[in-house]
Amino acid sequence: MAESQVNAAGRDGATSIDVVLVDDHAIVRQGLRAVLEREPDITVVAEASCPTEALAVLERTGAHVVVLDLKLSPGADSEGLEVCAQVSRDHPEVSVLVFTTMLDDQLVVDAIHSGAKGYVVKDVDTTELVRAIRAVRCGGSAFDARSAAAMVRSLNAGTMAEGQRLTDREIEVMRMVAEGMSNRAIGKQLYISETTVKFHVGNIMRKLEVTRRAEAVYAASKIGLI
Repeated sequence: MAESQVNAAGRDGATSIDVVLVDDHAIVRQGLRAVLEREPDITVVAEASCPTEALAVLERTGAHVVVLDLKLSPGADSEGLEVCAQVSRDHPEVSVLVFTTMLDDQLVVDAIHSGAKGYVVKDVDTTELVRAIRAVRCGGSAFDARSAAAMVRSLNAGTMAEGQRLTDREIEVMRMVAEGMSNRAIGKQLYISETTVKFHVGNIMRKLEVTRRAEAVYAASKIGLI
């Protein structure tokens, strides 16, 4: 386990993102740190190689985002799901972004059910990874094209009752949520206020019977809206 000294100016900045890297391979963590710390708004405040370390450094650092591999030991393929669930339960203010080599359809769904705000595979380019971190930090969700497709494949198309159907505007907002856009960014693109976006997102969650944006993406994918 290794920790970086926190850049005070970066932490105090309005858009600062403090990240904890959780991966059982030191070389992967080192590479991620080198890539992410090129970004002016991202600081890697800690690394962990196993679930116990991950939970300990999170308590100590109060990070904003956990970038989490699902495979944290040779003998288990999805140990990270337990970490994800515990972080989401004990630290709801922290966003978990799954960053893994595995692209099993059910794993994507299980990660979302465990509280993950996003799921990207390790061969995405740097730009997409950074975008995903920023999206989940802002309360959005983030999926690369393949993980989004995996989620859709794992679901059977369903139907909605009349009172649950989304309006055209709500579908438009839902698709932007699925792209990881914040309420403010959605408002700017649609020329409506952030308050109005929040109202639409609230209606979407109520109709889809979910409480988190990532769950809304999951549910909307299930019924073929995105």
